[in-house]
Amino acid sequence: MITRTPASLHTIPHTSHESRASEAFSSAAEAPSAPNDWRAQLRDVIRSPQALLERLGLEREWLPGARDGHELFAIRVPEAYASRIRANDPDDPLLRQVLPLDAETDVLDGYVTDPLEEAEHTPLPGLIHKYTNRVLLMASGGCAINCRYCFRRHFPYDDHQPSRAQWQDILDYLRADERIHEVILSGGDPLVSPDKRLAWLVESLGEIPHLKRLRIHTRLPVVIPDRVNDELLGWLGATRLQKVLVIHTNHANELDDAVAAAMTRLKSAGVTLLNQGVILRGVNDSVEVQTALAERLFECGVLPYYLHAFDPVQGAAHFAVSDEEACNLMEALLEHLPGFLMPRLVREVPGRRSKTPLSKPPVSKPPVSKPTVSKTHPGVDAATGPSASSPAGDEREPSSLNPTGIIASA
Repeated sequence: MITRTPASLHTIPHTSHESRASEAFSSAAEAPSAPNDWRAQLRDVIRSPQALLERLGLEREWLPGARDGHELFAIRVPEAYASRIRANDPDDPLLRQVLPLDAETDVLDGYVTDPLEEAEHTPLPGLIHKYTNRVLLMASGGCAINCRYCFRRHFPYDDHQPSRAQWQDILDYLRADERIHEVILSGGDPLVSPDKRLAWLVESLGEIPHLKRLRIHTRLPVVIPDRVNDELLGWLGATRLQKVLVIHTNHANELDDAVAAAMTRLKSAGVTLLNQGVILRGVNDSVEVQTALAERLFECGVLPYYLHAFDPVQGAAHFAVSDEEACNLMEALLEHLPGFLMPRLVREVPGRRSKTPLSKPPVSKPPVSKPTVSKTHPGVDAATGPSASSPAGDEREPSSLNPTGIIASA
């Protein structure tokens, strides 16, 4: 058994800002200390289609298409994730998320390299500022796993890897805009970065008085659960900022016992845990799968947050699910989940200042004849009950009832 030091006992030594920055950006790498260290697992990911097919016992007939897709967007699969994929099953929902296909070479109208037009909102390298009171920082350009549907699969990460001086420019930008209350660390995957660098960055953010929240968007605790180590819990536990960590999971099979244990450690450090997923054809586009995912997330201490409509990124059209299909699925899902486990179905529309909730149009009501008014309860028909104009009726807009536009179950 490995005994781990509680996060509350970890502290970050107080040194000058300059010396902390120097150490954070030192070229000396943090060497893996053991074979199961997350850095060793990150180094030893599966990097070729042939290796993945052999690992899972799949026929070589998949190899030509996998190689074609791999040439456009390189394959990366950690062993911890590959171990959850069913062998000899080309339709496994976890495999579909990581196996390149020849369909990725198709060039289709409407599928673009920057579906969210993020290039229009980058005032500094490594910083995206689309929404008034929050910004997104590209803390890393790398990922532990390359998801085939990724909307940033064409993102120019080489142009968004801030140097030490550029990080200072980003911090100055944040200090100058008091409207900004929340910083989102993203990428790539921010947790690919060394803990020393992340500790320096988060401590620097905490020194900006008007910042309130730190949000981290990451898939690493899911694909390499050992990433949730003492060092990570140390710098998370040390910040004054409210901490939210949003994992990315699309199927319940991704959440094994190791992931559940990692979530428990994060919660013990005072981190709010949410999940965002993407609706993907052949992966999670059914009521049964979405129900199982929400239930398993809650077992792991994670609340469903967003279910993103598919972004039309070039090379991933085979995952597309129409908005109509997605809305129908959400309506059916209400019969299977309590309201607090319902993710919000949203689309990110370029140019808009917030996510756009998706919902089915409200069902039209038949004409209502003028009711007979009760003497004791105005607006109530003694025979038929509350009318549409009654205070007991419900004339609210669908969007005010539930983020999906549908009245939620209890």
